[in-house]
Amino acid sequence: MIKFFRSSQVNSLQKKYDRLMKEAYELSKSNPDESLRKQKEAQEVKRKLIATPL
Repeated sequence: MIKFFRSSQVNSLQKKYDRLMKEAYELSKSNPDESLRKQKEAQEVKRKLIATPL
């Protein structure tokens, strides 16, 4: 049961990371500063994702 919750947590973090990177890419064309902010936020999510034990 606990493994299921970890799996769903990993999936949700991965989706959040993907969404942030997509937003950063779209913003890079119009607002580079906001794009960098989104990239930094995505890096923090990626660190959490890597730190989550399987």
